[in-house]
Amino acid sequence: MTPLVTHFLIVGLVVIGMQEGVHMEECIFEKLDEEDSMFCGGHLEILYPELGDVGCTYIPKCNLYRKRISKEWNSPKVRYQQAYGNKKYVLIMVDPDAPSRANPKYRFWRHWVVVNINGAELKNGNLQGNVLSDYRRPTPPSQSGYHRYQFLLYEQPTYEDISLSPEESASTGSWNVEHFVDRFELGTPVASTQFITKDYSD
Repeated sequence: MTPLVTHFLIVGLVVIGMQEGVHMEECIFEKLDEEDSMFCGGHLEILYPELGDVGCTYIPKCNLYRKRISKEWNSPKVRYQQAYGNKKYVLIMVDPDAPSRANPKYRFWRHWVVVNINGAELKNGNLQGNVLSDYRRPTPPSQSGYHRYQFLLYEQPTYEDISLSPEESASTGSWNVEHFVDRFELGTPVASTQFITKDYSD
């Protein structure tokens, strides 16, 4: 097996039979290549209906999954089984490829920010906390190619009251994530992962 092939190891999911009268296609879930998979670490699970954990994968086009993740499904279930029950956490979801990976002049596009997440609940995938930025579905523009949707999980300092500034709240685009992280001394993520998708009509 060549190195190129090993970078694209496939996890296959075959859904057999009929679901609500609609035949489900066979889906091929491609893992990210070596460069993009380096972002994934710490076993952070991002779980969408039917797809399961989409961390470090391409969202497949079959069964309208790219459309459903952009148009239908609400926020995913997030689980981090290594969380400490007595700690609080901060979750950030961003698109670094706005409007495209080739020309990311609006990076980072903010898709979700939740603070004061209880560690004991996070272990079980029960994401309870204060939402600073509502979940926005992945909606990469048509003909803009593949976009990465990145999730970063931080331990939250106990003394910090974390919030977005009025300027940050005014727009979700061109968000300076590093400045936000530095401002509240969040440090290095304890876990991170990403999935990649593109406009479902492309």
